[in-house]
Amino acid sequence: MDGSVRFPLPARRALTLSGLLALVCAVLLGLTTPTARAADPRVEPAAVPAAEATRIMALGDSITGSPGCWRALLWQDMQAAGYTDVDFVGSRTPDGCGFPYDGEHEGHGGILTTGIVRDNLLPGWLATSDPDVVMMTLGTNDVWSGVPTPTLLDAYSTLVGQMRAANPDVRVLVAQILPMAPVGCADCGARVVELNAAIPAWAAGLDSARSPITVVDLWTGFDTGTDTYDGVHPGDSGIRKMADVWFPALTGVLDELAQLR
Repeated sequence: MDGSVRFPLPARRALTLSGLLALVCAVLLGLTTPTARAADPRVEPAAVPAAEATRIMALGDSITGSPGCWRALLWQDMQAAGYTDVDFVGSRTPDGCGFPYDGEHEGHGGILTTGIVRDNLLPGWLATSDPDVVMMTLGTNDVWSGVPTPTLLDAYSTLVGQMRAANPDVRVLVAQILPMAPVGCADCGARVVELNAAIPAWAAGLDSARSPITVVDLWTGFDTGTDTYDGVHPGDSGIRKMADVWFPALTGVLDELAQLR
């Protein structure tokens, strides 16, 4: 004896038949009550994919790039105001600004706008980063190098055309650049005034409903004596002023994009 209970053959057949009947009933019950099962509160609903973050490229020279801590302050201010669904993009990694922030960018020290166009650099940067919004602060090195305003505006136009070729819906924010008074360039201040005065009409000529251009005035209220450390590059008070000016311009664009989604 192995301790198991053995049933006579008829009993075993009866158990087999009853088991089959139970199985059929269970299957039929399952097929006829899908609504009740789907409504089971213990079942978690399928997750809804989150909206893709808006990709923002800060494009410029050393004022944008190194260390460019106005970008860090801007990011911090945006997070505090609830603009968290953003992704700053670019081939350049963040610099140290005293706290962690999303700091990828496309700021290249010493670069000229006309040099970016001559070397056809922007299409590659755009292909890698695929920005929805471009914040362009370019022209300081061109002015310093004596590039005429019409030539510089032509370069701006080429860059905007390349941005739209990469993304027809791109939003472009173009800065009227900071005042400058570098040693050895007595005419730089006047050249900046000339360029900045020409930017609004240039922007209006290229503006479109699909890909708007916003002019951002970094010049007004900025003092080279107190807001820079060398007559060109912003110091602590200068980066704070830059962040404060960029904030309403950028968040205004983000609000418009949110309404379209």
